[in-house]
Amino acid sequence: MRHRVKKKHFGRTTNQRKALFRNLLVNLFIHERIETTVAKAKAIRSMAEKMVTLGKRGDLHAKRIALSYVPNRAAVSKLFSEIAPRFADRNGGYLRIVRTRNRLKDQAPLAVIEFIDYEERKAETGKGAKS
Repeated sequence: MRHRVKKKHFGRTTNQRKALFRNLLVNLFIHERIETTVAKAKAIRSMAEKMVTLGKRGDLHAKRIALSYVPNRAAVSKLFSEIAPRFADRNGGYLRIVRTRNRLKDQAPLAVIEFIDYEERKAETGKGAKS
């Protein structure tokens, strides 16, 4: 019985689940937008927002805590140098989950998880603009 168990297991062991979340977080911090299933997006949203809050603190201890969650120096450095300063005046809600479609093979609902200023940054840099 699953009484009072609030997390989803995704059919994986604990180590596999941690690796999945770490890979999703690394890709989210590097690309700032990823497409995954709705359940996985909801599962990593809280972790990613905590990491952005650590990035806003910006001290060495916060960086070491972030590296313990996501052991990828490139992703953590981008988080602390580029992503977190953009949200310095915001108290939370750094990510948006937008449901997109159902996957063809298994009809799993897919969603895009992105930072809330992704569209603005894409428009001002001019890359990937659809006209």
